[in-house]
Amino acid sequence: MSFGVVEGGPGEEFVSAISGHPFSQVQFTSERYPLSQVKLLAPMLPSKVVAIGRNYAEHAAEFGNEVPDEPLIFMKPSTTVIGHGENIAYPTSLSDRVDYEGELAVVIGRLCREVPVERAKDVIFGYTCANDVTARDLQKKDVQFTRAKGFDTFCPLGPWIQTDLDASDLALTTTVNGEVRQSGRTSQLINDIPALVAYVSAVMTLIPGDVILTGTPAGVGPLQIGDEVSVGIEGIGTLTNKVVSRD
Repeated sequence: MSFGVVEGGPGEEFVSAISGHPFSQVQFTSERYPLSQVKLLAPMLPSKVVAIGRNYAEHAAEFGNEVPDEPLIFMKPSTTVIGHGENIAYPTSLSDRVDYEGELAVVIGRLCREVPVERAKDVIFGYTCANDVTARDLQKKDVQFTRAKGFDTFCPLGPWIQTDLDASDLALTTTVNGEVRQSGRTSQLINDIPALVAYVSAVMTLIPGDVILTGTPAGVGPLQIGDEVSVGIEGIGTLTNKVVSRD
Protein backbone atom coordinates (compact mmCIF):
# COMPACT_ATOMS: atom_id res chain seq x y z
CA MET A 1 0.00 0.00 0.00
CA SER A 2 1.50 3.32 -1.08
CA PHE A 3 0.83 6.63 -2.78
CA GLY A 4 1.43 6.93 -6.48
CA VAL A 5 1.07 9.19 -9.50
CA VAL A 6 -1.26 8.25 -12.37
CA GLU A 7 0.48 8.81 -15.69
CA GLY A 8 -0.04 7.89 -19.34
CA GLY A 9 -2.75 8.50 -21.93
CA PRO A 10 -6.33 7.18 -21.98
CA GLY A 11 -6.37 3.40 -21.95
CA GLU A 12 -2.63 3.24 -21.20
CA GLU A 13 -2.58 4.70 -17.68
CA PHE A 14 -0.12 3.39 -15.14
CA VAL A 15 0.71 4.24 -11.54
CA SER A 16 4.24 5.24 -10.55
CA ALA A 17 4.75 4.60 -6.85
CA ILE A 18 6.28 7.29 -4.65
CA SER A 19 8.02 7.00 -1.31
CA GLY A 20 6.36 8.62 1.67
CA HIS A 21 3.42 10.96 1.17
CA PRO A 22 2.67 13.37 -1.69
CA PHE A 23 2.48 16.57 0.36
CA SER A 24 6.19 17.30 0.13
CA GLN A 25 8.80 16.83 -2.63
CA VAL A 26 7.67 13.76 -4.58
CA GLN A 27 10.28 10.99 -4.81
CA PHE A 28 9.50 8.18 -7.23
CA THR A 29 10.44 4.60 -6.56
CA SER A 30 11.18 2.16 -9.38
CA GLU A 31 7.76 0.50 -9.06
CA ARG A 32 5.21 1.02 -11.85
CA TYR A 33 1.86 -0.74 -12.25
CA PRO A 34 -0.88 -0.71 -14.90
CA LEU A 35 -3.81 1.25 -13.50
CA SER A 36 -6.14 -1.63 -14.37
CA GLN A 37 -4.23 -3.87 -11.95
CA VAL A 38 -4.21 -1.43 -9.02
CA LYS A 39 -6.80 -1.30 -6.23
CA LEU A 40 -7.54 2.35 -5.57
CA LEU A 41 -7.97 3.22 -1.92
CA ALA A 42 -9.20 6.58 -0.66
CA PRO A 43 -6.61 9.05 -2.00
CA MET A 44 -5.97 10.34 1.54
CA LEU A 45 -7.11 9.77 5.13
CA PRO A 46 -7.79 13.29 6.36
CA SER A 47 -7.58 14.34 9.97
CA LYS A 48 -10.94 16.00 9.35
CA VAL A 49 -13.55 16.48 6.67
CA VAL A 50 -15.18 19.90 6.77
CA ALA A 51 -18.38 20.02 4.75
CA ILE A 52 -20.44 22.95 3.54
CA GLY A 53 -24.22 22.86 3.58
CA ARG A 54 -26.66 24.67 1.27
CA ASN A 55 -23.96 26.05 -1.01
CA TYR A 56 -26.07 25.69 -4.18
CA ALA A 57 -29.23 27.81 -4.23
CA GLU A 58 -31.37 25.17 -5.96
CA HIS A 59 -30.36 22.51 -3.41
CA ALA A 60 -31.34 24.79 -0.53
CA ALA A 61 -34.66 25.44 -2.25
CA GLU A 62 -35.48 21.77 -2.84
CA PHE A 63 -35.66 21.27 0.94
CA GLY A 64 -37.41 24.57 1.57
CA ASN A 65 -34.35 26.13 3.20
CA GLU A 66 -33.04 29.66 2.96
CA VAL A 67 -29.54 30.27 1.65
CA PRO A 68 -27.41 31.00 4.74
CA ASP A 69 -25.78 34.40 5.13
CA GLU A 70 -22.44 32.70 5.79
CA PRO A 71 -21.12 29.25 4.82
CA LEU A 72 -22.82 26.56 6.88
CA ILE A 73 -20.08 24.21 8.05
CA PHE A 74 -20.27 20.80 9.69
CA MET A 75 -17.84 17.93 10.23
CA LYS A 76 -17.63 14.34 9.08
CA PRO A 77 -15.26 12.03 11.01
CA SER A 78 -12.30 10.51 9.21
CA THR A 79 -13.86 7.07 9.71
CA THR A 80 -16.51 7.98 7.12
CA VAL A 81 -13.90 7.96 4.36
CA ILE A 82 -13.76 5.13 1.83
CA GLY A 83 -12.32 4.92 -1.67
CA HIS A 84 -13.50 4.25 -5.21
CA GLY A 85 -15.08 0.82 -5.55
CA GLU A 86 -15.64 0.32 -1.83
CA ASN A 87 -19.11 -0.27 -0.42
CA ILE A 88 -21.39 2.26 1.26
CA ALA A 89 -22.89 0.48 4.28
CA TYR A 90 -26.58 1.32 4.72
CA PRO A 91 -27.45 1.23 8.47
CA THR A 92 -30.90 -0.31 7.96
CA SER A 93 -31.58 -0.75 11.67
CA LEU A 94 -31.16 2.98 12.29
CA SER A 95 -32.25 4.77 9.10
CA ASP A 96 -34.99 4.39 6.53
CA ARG A 97 -33.61 6.96 4.09
CA VAL A 98 -30.00 7.33 3.01
CA ASP A 99 -29.28 9.92 0.30
CA TYR A 100 -26.44 10.55 -2.14
CA GLU A 101 -24.90 14.04 -2.42
CA GLY A 102 -22.31 14.44 -5.17
CA GLU A 103 -19.72 17.11 -4.44
CA LEU A 104 -16.36 18.57 -5.41
CA ALA A 105 -13.80 18.02 -2.65
CA VAL A 106 -10.86 20.34 -2.02
CA VAL A 107 -7.71 18.69 -0.63
CA ILE A 108 -5.46 20.87 1.50
CA GLY A 109 -1.72 20.59 0.88
CA ARG A 110 -0.13 22.81 3.54
CA LEU A 111 -0.46 23.52 7.24
CA CYS A 112 -2.46 26.73 7.27
CA ARG A 113 -4.62 29.04 9.34
CA GLU A 114 -6.40 32.32 8.56
CA VAL A 115 -5.71 32.07 4.84
CA PRO A 116 -6.65 35.22 2.88
CA VAL A 117 -8.96 34.66 -0.08
CA GLU A 118 -6.27 35.76 -2.51
CA ARG A 119 -3.85 33.10 -1.20
CA ALA A 120 -6.27 30.17 -1.06
CA LYS A 121 -4.78 28.53 -4.15
CA ASP A 122 -1.40 28.39 -2.40
CA VAL A 123 -2.68 25.93 0.19
CA ILE A 124 -4.75 23.70 -2.11
CA PHE A 125 -3.09 20.44 -3.11
CA GLY A 126 -5.81 19.37 -5.53
CA TYR A 127 -9.37 18.21 -6.04
CA THR A 128 -11.30 14.96 -6.01
CA CYS A 129 -14.86 13.66 -6.22
CA ALA A 130 -16.90 13.13 -3.08
CA ASN A 131 -20.24 11.74 -1.99
CA ASP A 132 -21.59 13.30 1.20
CA VAL A 133 -23.82 10.34 2.05
CA THR A 134 -26.57 11.37 4.49
CA ALA A 135 -29.17 9.59 6.59
CA ARG A 136 -31.84 12.16 5.73
CA ASP A 137 -34.42 10.97 8.26
CA LEU A 138 -31.90 11.24 11.08
CA GLN A 139 -30.82 14.68 9.93
CA LYS A 140 -34.43 15.82 10.15
CA LYS A 141 -34.96 14.12 13.51
CA ASP A 142 -31.77 15.40 15.15
CA VAL A 143 -31.99 18.91 13.62
CA GLN A 144 -28.20 18.87 13.30
CA PHE A 145 -25.91 16.87 11.09
CA THR A 146 -23.46 14.80 13.15
CA ARG A 147 -25.21 11.45 13.33
CA ALA A 148 -26.80 11.68 9.88
CA LYS A 149 -23.50 12.44 8.17
CA GLY A 150 -21.14 10.49 10.42
CA PHE A 151 -21.72 6.79 9.77
CA ASP A 152 -18.74 4.70 8.68
CA THR A 153 -18.46 4.68 4.85
CA PHE A 154 -20.53 7.88 4.46
CA CYS A 155 -17.76 9.85 2.74
CA PRO A 156 -16.51 8.16 -0.44
CA LEU A 157 -13.58 10.06 -1.98
CA GLY A 158 -11.72 9.44 -5.24
CA PRO A 159 -10.83 7.98 -7.57
CA TRP A 160 -7.69 10.14 -7.20
CA ILE A 161 -6.58 13.72 -6.61
CA GLN A 162 -6.23 15.99 -9.64
CA THR A 163 -3.51 18.49 -8.81
CA ASP A 164 -3.46 20.56 -12.02
CA LEU A 165 -6.96 21.93 -12.44
CA ASP A 166 -8.97 25.14 -12.52
CA ALA A 167 -11.98 24.09 -10.47
CA SER A 168 -14.00 27.29 -10.84
CA ASP A 169 -16.38 25.97 -13.52
CA LEU A 170 -16.54 22.19 -13.75
CA ALA A 171 -19.49 19.97 -14.65
CA LEU A 172 -20.62 17.66 -11.84
CA THR A 173 -22.93 14.71 -12.45
CA THR A 174 -24.31 12.09 -10.07
CA THR A 175 -25.86 8.90 -11.44
CA VAL A 176 -27.61 6.01 -9.71
CA ASN A 177 -27.58 2.76 -11.67
CA GLY A 178 -26.61 4.79 -14.74
CA GLU A 179 -29.49 7.27 -14.46
CA VAL A 180 -28.55 10.94 -14.06
CA ARG A 181 -29.86 12.34 -10.78
CA GLN A 182 -27.74 15.47 -10.32
CA SER A 183 -26.24 17.82 -12.89
CA GLY A 184 -24.57 21.07 -11.89
CA ARG A 185 -21.47 23.19 -12.26
CA THR A 186 -19.02 24.43 -9.68
CA SER A 187 -19.56 27.96 -11.02
CA GLN A 188 -22.98 27.75 -9.31
CA LEU A 189 -21.43 27.61 -5.85
CA ILE A 190 -22.80 30.41 -3.66
CA ASN A 191 -19.48 30.62 -1.81
CA ASP A 192 -16.62 29.82 -4.16
CA ILE A 193 -13.58 27.73 -3.31
CA PRO A 194 -11.24 30.56 -2.20
CA ALA A 195 -13.99 31.96 0.02
CA LEU A 196 -14.54 28.55 1.62
CA VAL A 197 -10.85 28.00 2.32
CA ALA A 198 -10.62 31.45 3.92
CA TYR A 199 -13.77 30.93 5.98
CA VAL A 200 -12.89 27.47 7.29
CA SER A 201 -9.25 28.32 8.01
CA ALA A 202 -10.39 31.34 10.04
CA VAL A 203 -12.07 28.85 12.38
CA MET A 204 -9.61 25.97 12.51
CA THR A 205 -6.08 25.01 11.49
CA LEU A 206 -6.00 22.87 8.36
CA ILE A 207 -3.29 20.29 7.82
CA PRO A 208 -2.10 18.45 4.70
CA GLY A 209 -4.71 15.93 3.57
CA ASP A 210 -7.67 17.68 5.17
CA VAL A 211 -10.73 17.87 2.95
CA ILE A 212 -13.34 20.56 2.38
CA LEU A 213 -16.55 19.38 0.73
CA THR A 214 -17.93 22.31 -1.22
CA GLY A 215 -21.65 21.48 -1.27
CA THR A 216 -24.04 19.56 -3.49
CA PRO A 217 -26.27 20.73 -6.37
CA ALA A 218 -30.00 20.05 -6.56
CA GLY A 219 -31.30 16.56 -7.23
CA VAL A 220 -30.29 14.66 -4.09
CA GLY A 221 -32.37 11.60 -3.36
CA PRO A 222 -32.52 8.19 -1.71
CA LEU A 223 -30.34 5.18 -2.27
CA GLN A 224 -31.43 1.56 -1.98
CA ILE A 225 -29.41 -1.52 -1.13
CA GLY A 226 -27.88 -2.83 -4.34
CA ASP A 227 -27.69 0.58 -6.02
CA GLU A 228 -24.50 1.75 -7.71
CA VAL A 229 -23.90 5.47 -7.30
CA SER A 230 -21.32 7.46 -9.28
CA VAL A 231 -20.10 11.03 -8.93
CA GLY A 232 -18.30 12.34 -12.01
CA ILE A 233 -16.52 15.69 -12.21
CA GLU A 234 -15.10 17.19 -15.37
CA GLY A 235 -11.30 17.09 -15.40
CA ILE A 236 -11.08 14.65 -12.47
CA GLY A 237 -12.86 11.37 -13.14
CA THR A 238 -15.63 9.23 -11.69
CA LEU A 239 -16.09 7.90 -8.17
CA THR A 240 -18.29 4.79 -8.02
CA ASN A 241 -19.57 2.90 -4.99
CA LYS A 242 -22.16 0.20 -4.38
CA VAL A 243 -24.68 0.28 -1.54
CA VAL A 244 -24.85 -2.76 0.75
CA SER A 245 -26.62 -3.47 4.03
CA ARG A 246 -24.55 -2.84 7.16
CA ASP A 247 -26.78 -5.11 9.24
